[in-house]
Amino acid sequence: MDFDKFYRGFEYKAYEFLGAHLQGDGTVFRVYAPAASSVKLLIKGESMDMGRIWNGQFWELYVPGVYAGERYMFGINGSDGIYTERCDPYGFQVEVRPAHKSIVCNTGLYEFKDQDWMNSRKNSGPMNIYEMHLGSWKGGWQGYRNIAGELVAYLKETGYNYVEFLPLAEHPLDESWGYQTTGYFSPTSRYGSPEDLMYLIDTLHQNGIGAILDFVPVHFAVDDYGLKKFDGSFLFEYPSSDVGFSEWGSCNFMHSRPEVRCFLGSAADYWLSKFHFDGLRMDAISRMIYWQGDEKRGVNGNAVDFLKNLNAYLKETYPGIVLVAEDSTDYRGTTSSLGFDYKWDMGWMHDTLDFFSMPFDKRTEARGKIPFSMVYFRNEKYLLALSHDENVHGKGTIIGKIFGSDSEKMAQGRVLYLYMMTHPGAKLNFMGSELAQKNEWNEKKDLNWSLLDNPENKAFWDFIRDLNALYLSNPALWQKDYSEDGFSWIDTSSTNPLVYGYKRTNGIDSYSVYINLGKEAVRIQPDSPEFQVVLSSGWKKYGGNEEEKSGNGDCLVLQPLSGFILKD
Repeated sequence: MDFDKFYRGFEYKAYEFLGAHLQGDGTVFRVYAPAASSVKLLIKGESMDMGRIWNGQFWELYVPGVYAGERYMFGINGSDGIYTERCDPYGFQVEVRPAHKSIVCNTGLYEFKDQDWMNSRKNSGPMNIYEMHLGSWKGGWQGYRNIAGELVAYLKETGYNYVEFLPLAEHPLDESWGYQTTGYFSPTSRYGSPEDLMYLIDTLHQNGIGAILDFVPVHFAVDDYGLKKFDGSFLFEYPSSDVGFSEWGSCNFMHSRPEVRCFLGSAADYWLSKFHFDGLRMDAISRMIYWQGDEKRGVNGNAVDFLKNLNAYLKETYPGIVLVAEDSTDYRGTTSSLGFDYKWDMGWMHDTLDFFSMPFDKRTEARGKIPFSMVYFRNEKYLLALSHDENVHGKGTIIGKIFGSDSEKMAQGRVLYLYMMTHPGAKLNFMGSELAQKNEWNEKKDLNWSLLDNPENKAFWDFIRDLNALYLSNPALWQKDYSEDGFSWIDTSSTNPLVYGYKRTNGIDSYSVYINLGKEAVRIQPDSPEFQVVLSSGWKKYGGNEEEKSGNGDCLVLQPLSGFILKD
């Protein structure tokens, strides 16, 4: 390890030195605990003294006869006079909860077969992301390896070319969904071994599907065997209670500390390097940009500086990866100066869902919510996300939020997704949305797959599948998402205030999209006499009442609560 880079906060391969590493006929253990008065290795029922190395802030012990699979902990006498037993901050595997000992692990055994994918990987194509929680998708806690085949088949059938996993780093509490982490270098053992996760990513890649990991660089779990006051000092967190704790009760990382920067940067590098993830979605970035996420408290310059340096390093080291920020603020430069590829468009999400939840007689006065996203869209590279956060904690599901009767909800749900998939920006939808699931997501239960036995839900699922396929196969719908000439509004003011029209083009092909969010049918005269209706949310096969037809140059009737896509 380059110790100079470590103390300057730029050593992003620290996991190659720290942690437990098989060496010769045993294992060498190293831990960074600068304030500790002594450190012991707790292994095989023994307590072994570790020795200071380098400048006395690192501790090391080589133990012969220790191989992969051995459990261990560090016993630390802290600067506060308190003895604690800790799992390894750089440990590569942890016992299945509620146990929490670190496990010696050889992460170099798996042989990837995804060379073609890795050599040609790029982030300039369409992105249709399926966000999922691995433990509540289907079949219970299937595990990384067991779920691979079925998941790949499903993603290919339904038209998603990326999958984004809710955090997979080790965490003690199922209900945290992985967002309160204890093991930043350990794939959670709930679903299997690190090698099993490698198999899952490899299988996805061999089938043309990218994998993004939800990464949590803002805060960490407070469990007493984790990072909090690790060596008796505030090694990872702030000493001040004013900024020391997040709104979730977890500890905030102190991003001005070089060792914290190396820890988080090394963790990000580890997932991309060892597991071949294609990108990271970084959680709660607004809490890094601003102190406690509060714009009134000002920009956290140290955290912003860290993000800039880390993202620049990751982009240079792993070409073609995708870096996504969940940033709910108006900070300008998330996808430029900070180095992210995409920023979640929280404004689009809130305005769109607010509008669809309104009674029909209130929508005309709020019609500006729909086009408003394009007013600011060029400020950043936005990703449209209808995520897990919109399907839990009393918010209802996407379908459940929509105003109207059951049949009106289903009709508007199809229009909502047609609008989303033809609006500029990368796309992300949470698992279960494609089923028109009305019950909120519960991390302890599978999705309600029996809904596909209902004709209405199956028709909805068919619509999502065909819409996704249309999106992925037509560059006019995504190639110029972030160019001025890729999108333009169609004047529909003479028809109805709740009818919207717009064009999507890549300079070669062109599509016109019309959506009717009101209760009255309207007549539409397309610009081109040679138009073809390529998809309509009102077709009978999707649960509507219209016969399928392609168009012949005549006027079209746009039914209430419906939309269609025309090939010009």
